Amino acid sequence: MSEQRKFDVILWGATGFTGKLVAEYLLSRYGVGDQLKWALAGRNSKKLHVVREDLNNPDIPILTADIDDKQSLANMVQSTKVICTTVGPYAKYGTQLVKSCVQHNTDYCDLTGEVQWMRRTIDTFHEEAQKGGTKIVHTCGFDSVPSDMGVYFIQEQMKKRQGEYSGAIKFRVKAAKGGMSGGTLASLDNVLLEAEKDPSIFKILNDPYALNPERGRKGPDRADLLTVAYDKEIRTWQAPFIMASINTKVVRRSNALLNFPYGEDFRYDESIMTGDGLSGRMKAFAIAVGLGLLMGGKRGSLRKRIVNRFLPNPGEGPSKRQRENGFFNISIYALGKDGKWIRGKITGDMDPGYGSTSKMLAEAAVCLAVDSDQSPSVSGILTPSVALGTPYLYRLTKYAGLTFEMID
Repeated sequence: MSEQRKFDVILWGATGFTGKLVAEYLLSRYGVGDQLKWALAGRNSKKLHVVREDLNNPDIPILTADIDDKQSLANMVQSTKVICTTVGPYAKYGTQLVKSCVQHNTDYCDLTGEVQWMRRTIDTFHEEAQKGGTKIVHTCGFDSVPSDMGVYFIQEQMKKRQGEYSGAIKFRVKAAKGGMSGGTLASLDNVLLEAEKDPSIFKILNDPYALNPERGRKGPDRADLLTVAYDKEIRTWQAPFIMASINTKVVRRSNALLNFPYGEDFRYDESIMTGDGLSGRMKAFAIAVGLGLLMGGKRGSLRKRIVNRFLPNPGEGPSKRQRENGFFNISIYALGKDGKWIRGKITGDMDPGYGSTSKMLAEAAVCLAVDSDQSPSVSGILTPSVALGTPYLYRLTKYAGLTFEMID
C-alpha cells in the first residue's frame, strides 16, 4: 500500500450495537487524529451523526457510502489503510466490501463466523489478495481470536520449552458469563437459510478442513463434539461448544497457510469442560440440552418461534454493567513430546460476545494499520494469527483485557 491514505482505520457499521462499542473503544484508547486517524462510516448520515453525538466528540470524521453503490464504496475504501466492519450477516452484506478492498489494496477485518461465506471469499478473492499484498482477516472476535491466538501462543511456548511444536491441542471452555449476540444468531439463521436452499453448504459446515487450501483438506480430525463425552486424558466431562464448528476450522487453516508447522497430522478440538464425577456429567448434559433447544427446530417452526422469543434481535445487547461483569476463562492443553499434557490459560475481562469482542476487533484493525512492519509479511484471506502474529498478541494482552499464560 504505497499511496498515502487519509485514514488509518474506517469503522463500517458504526450505527449498530457492536459498531458503537468498537467506536467507544477506539475513542477511549486512541483519541481522534493523534495516535490513530480513524472515522465512522455507514450509509445513513443522520444515524452516524447521532452516534458521534453520543460519543461526545464532534471531531470524529464521518463518511457515507452504500454497499450497492460501487463508486461510493470504492471512494471510502481508497481513503483508508484498513476497513473494520461489524455489518452482518456477512454473507448478505460483506462480499461487495471485501471485493472493493481487494481491488483497491485495502486491508480488512471483520467478526464473521459464517463458514460458508468464508469459503466463498477464499475461493473468489484469496489469489487476487495475495497478488495485491492485501490482508483480509475474518473472525476477529470471540470467534475465533481466543482459539486461534491461543494455539499460536501455546505453540510458541512449546517450541521454546521442548524445541518442537505440539501435535495435539485441546481447547476447553472452563467458565464464561455473557449474553448471546443477536447479530451472531442472525448470522447462524442466515447460514441455515442458505443451507436449506443449497444442501452442498451442509458439506462445508460438516467438513473439519473446509477452510483449508485445496491440498490440505485432509487430516485426523473428525466432526466437532455434538454430545456429552468424557475426556480420559484430562479427566473431565465435556459438552458441545457452539463456536467450535467455526474455531476449529480457523485453527486448522492457520496451520495449513503456514505450510503445516504443527504437522499435517495435527489434532485440534474444542468443547466445554464441566468437571469430573457425577456433577460434571450432569452439567454437561444440561449444557447439551440447552444447546439443542437453541439450535434445534426448523426455521419458522413453532418450536423455533418460541425459542426465538427469548433471544436478542440484531442490534440488541447487554447493558454496560452486564458487559463489564462478563468474562471468559479457557484452559488450553498441548501434548508434549513426553506424552504429557501441558496446560495454558486464556481469559477475557468482559463478556465474550460484546465487551471483549469489540476490543479484539478494534485492536486487530489497529494492528493491521500501524504494525505492518512488525507483522507477518503474508497476504490473502487470512486468519488472525497468520495475518497479525506476535504484535496482535501483544495488543490483546496490553490493551484488550485478554491474558495468555502457561499454568503447568
